[in-house]
Amino acid sequence: MTLPVMLSAKVVHGFKRGSKELGIPTANLDMDELGVSGESLNRGIYYGWAKLGSSIHKAVVSVGWNPYYKNEKKAIEAHLLTKDMADFYDEKLSVLLCGYLRDEANFNGLEELISCIGEDIRRTNGRLEEAAAAALETTTVWP
Repeated sequence: MTLPVMLSAKVVHGFKRGSKELGIPTANLDMDELGVSGESLNRGIYYGWAKLGSSIHKAVVSVGWNPYYKNEKKAIEAHLLTKDMADFYDEKLSVLLCGYLRDEANFNGLEELISCIGEDIRRTNGRLEEAAAAALETTTVWP
């Protein structure tokens, strides 16, 4: 698979663990709507951008079965790096996967999982800031 990859689907109800159990809300993309593009995507944790309405946000995206929870169904879940989010079920979310952070993993406990997600968020912020800085440095459109 070559990145970047664009995914776009409505947000559906997931397992209700992101906000309640982890304190890290996610938006689950409708796998039926994604079809082959969602099913064929390699499992793992990605970073990129998410567009909801006219707003664009940094995002960490999990693709897979979440082994810690022993899911039986593949899910694509985006955590938008913003503090101002309300519920947006049934709205269209577009996600641009720009890079790969790590393989999907199992964890020995909830604390370890939350810590790893925190590191994914930190790395996502760093990678997207670096990419933005590089783009600004190399652009030739500035007057």
